[in-house]
Amino acid sequence: MTARARARAAEDPFGNPVLSVALAITRMTDQGQLDTATIGAIVRALRDEAFADRAGRIAAYVGGLDRPAAAFEKLAQHLVQPDPHDSPVPWRHFQSEVERIRFAAVFTAHPTFALPADVNAALARLVCGEPAPDFETHRPTKPTLQEEFDQAVVAMQNGRDAIDQLNEALITAARGVWRDRWASLCPRAVVLSSWVGYDTDGRSDIGWWDTLRLRLAMKHLQLQRIVAQTAGIDAAAAAHALAQRAADTVAAQIEAAPAAPEPDEVERFAAALIGRRDEALVSTAPLLEALDAAIAEAAPDTRLRLAVIRAGVAGHGLSLAHTHVRLNSAQLHNAIRQRLGIEEPPGDPARRRTVLAAINAALDEVQPVPVDFGALIAEQASAVRLMMTVAQIVKHVDASTPVRFLIAETETGYTLLSALWLARRFGIADRIEISPLFETADALEQGARLLDEALRSPQYRAYLQKTGKLSLQFGYSDSGRFVGQLAASYLIERLRMKIAETLAKHDVRGVEIILFDTHGESIGRGAHPGSLSDRLKYLSPTASRQALHKAGLRVREESAFQGGDGYLLFGTPTLATATVARIAEHAFAEPSGPIDDPVYAEPDFASDFFATIRANMEELVEDPGYVALLGAFGPALLDPSGSRPDARQQDGVGGPAVLRHPRELRAIRNNAILQQLGWCANTLQGLGAAVERHPETFLEMHAKSRRFSRAIDLAEHGLLHSDVDVLRAVIATIDPGSWLDRAGHTRLPGRSVALTAVARALERANLWAPALAMFRRIQVDHLVMRAGWAEAPRMADREVLLHALRLGLIHRIWLLGTRIPEFSPRYGITRQAVEARILRLDIPAVLELLTNIFPAAPDPATERDYGEPRGPRASDAYVREHAEIFEPMRVLFDLVREIATAITHEVGAFG
Repeated sequence: MTARARARAAEDPFGNPVLSVALAITRMTDQGQLDTATIGAIVRALRDEAFADRAGRIAAYVGGLDRPAAAFEKLAQHLVQPDPHDSPVPWRHFQSEVERIRFAAVFTAHPTFALPADVNAALARLVCGEPAPDFETHRPTKPTLQEEFDQAVVAMQNGRDAIDQLNEALITAARGVWRDRWASLCPRAVVLSSWVGYDTDGRSDIGWWDTLRLRLAMKHLQLQRIVAQTAGIDAAAAAHALAQRAADTVAAQIEAAPAAPEPDEVERFAAALIGRRDEALVSTAPLLEALDAAIAEAAPDTRLRLAVIRAGVAGHGLSLAHTHVRLNSAQLHNAIRQRLGIEEPPGDPARRRTVLAAINAALDEVQPVPVDFGALIAEQASAVRLMMTVAQIVKHVDASTPVRFLIAETETGYTLLSALWLARRFGIADRIEISPLFETADALEQGARLLDEALRSPQYRAYLQKTGKLSLQFGYSDSGRFVGQLAASYLIERLRMKIAETLAKHDVRGVEIILFDTHGESIGRGAHPGSLSDRLKYLSPTASRQALHKAGLRVREESAFQGGDGYLLFGTPTLATATVARIAEHAFAEPSGPIDDPVYAEPDFASDFFATIRANMEELVEDPGYVALLGAFGPALLDPSGSRPDARQQDGVGGPAVLRHPRELRAIRNNAILQQLGWCANTLQGLGAAVERHPETFLEMHAKSRRFSRAIDLAEHGLLHSDVDVLRAVIATIDPGSWLDRAGHTRLPGRSVALTAVARALERANLWAPALAMFRRIQVDHLVMRAGWAEAPRMADREVLLHALRLGLIHRIWLLGTRIPEFSPRYGITRQAVEARILRLDIPAVLELLTNIFPAAPDPATERDYGEPRGPRASDAYVREHAEIFEPMRVLFDLVREIATAITHEVGAFG
């Protein structure tokens, strides 16, 4: 049906194949050829096909699943002897290469749990060839913090097992060459990190007591791992006993953890945490000493096992993964204003010198103060509470591994100095890694200046020299949705090169640079869609890596694996092994030799190409029609997918708040809505204008430049999941005129009245006019892109059919809404307000209201014995309305949401 409609539309410039299919579905339903059950079966069949195809793409994405561990052996042998015709590398060189952290996979918990945990797990198993069970639904339920944590733990445990295989291969390769030294090798090139349970940016459901409890759980998991690994090894009896006693103690500490900051509970927790501190271990030193002793006396094969265990302890400390905490720069600024009375806004250029001078003066004078749980209970400032929580982790949980202190939306050096002041205030400046997140357009443009401001502070330079690390974070969600994903990639690469120049300017040497990319798993969040190897190269282009190496700086890279989509790549032991293999291959690929990519020989082309994309995307974001499109019914297409709010609040009467600007949506939700509307604007907008300006150079670079083509790969993936006819059909759906046209042509009794009622409701909503003007902006850019790039991909018929099916269901929901009986204002809501909320697909809340207004059964109070002969009862039950309007509306809306999961499978990720 879809293919025929698209073929006909190719000959009819005024036709729309998507709308034609949606209307055909409506007619078939009216005529009894289709019923809701059949449509539901079609939706589930299309969803399951997309599910199976997604599994196949994931298997290819990680480089295949046929003996993935063999890649470790091959890599290890190459590191020992790069040229098989030459001698092995010197021991010191090999040791230094594998004993420093080169890459960290970071597990994060953004609102990206777009599948239920059991469906997500089944998808991971399907990737590995196991059959998937039949699921009635793939729709997610809103996960709790504990559920997010539990899913992350499964992924991390698989990841740790894979890293053990990597370390075993490295030690085995060393044993083959250095028979007298190999047992001393302690590789930790690849590690895991996590901020699950520790990220307080935009979340109010994580208390300091939750963070401490979950951090203790991570410690307990690590200790249990050591206990299991050392069980039955006679030489490791001391290490085993030490880990077992610590694990038992930590279990008791977790049991004592408070559920809320209630003083009696916190007091008991403090007694368990502090009173049993030594039994629980707060440093890896005793464990490492016991393992060293065990290795010295064990048999050769056992020594290998023990060396792998030791590497896991040395690499991850007393935790299953390294710890990242996160907050927003605004929280930090508020705390400093309260503590130091610095009232000037740090982002005001006119006051910048004043606030920097003030915070530097405060750093010169700051004196450490003690932290206890009473101070935590009393503290109101979220940034101060978080820093105090880190202090308690360092003192009483794990002093051996630094804690990353991530700061979102950093746009001034003042922010870094403020974090340093708080860290010094609580005596932990040498145990945290302060890390700004460059994610806004301003931060990406001015990031080098921001760093320059901080480096002018002697206190900050001293902090870097003491810790030996400069941690920087790069975000793709916010930057991508406001300047476009392709432009964001260019800005981030340019910023990395400028950072190298800034560090050289301040003569920063001997400091490791940590580059952490917090992209997600989809085109909307900057993760490369081609392969995991391409993703890692795309995030870290050779030119930027070389710029840092030439500045004499060691580089550690980190990459986010976000929520359910990201955890998929570690969803089974086999998947995790393949993923870690690709990471390890990338981590050891030194950026040496001249850069022969032609895009760097044409800097003016690259600058103008990506600047054009950025300008067009920024104009689109400010277009009133863009926010009208995003806010019409897009948010309602998606089930809640995480415990962080979407920043669109509902009141009890008026329904969802009217969206005034895309900034009011969180980035991932924004991106997901675009995918559901069939147009990935944040990846595509402006591409046509950029191609039009450089048609021949574009095609040449696409063919010859791997760096440039990797960027265009994102656009290709976006085009595979974008169709201008799908977007046009969405615009037509909110056009009152299209409903009036249908009213003029219908032959069904009463249908003309219903169609006209929908048109009137849409007229009151006033969405169509600005959205149509915006659509023309997108359409023009798309047309010139197609003219200059004839081979650009298109959306597949199956995905087009899903969009058409859903529009047909939405049309039917709206028509059902016209059949709701008239009622006088009830519960503060009018009939027109209900209509407006139905147009925005606020269906669950509307049905709850309607159930109260039109009860399905008589009030049981009327059936009691009131002591007199029974009088006539007026029936106030609305059985027919529930059966013919409300229940069908609920079923149809459930299918609308089910289609959203199918489209997520088609795209390959959520948001």
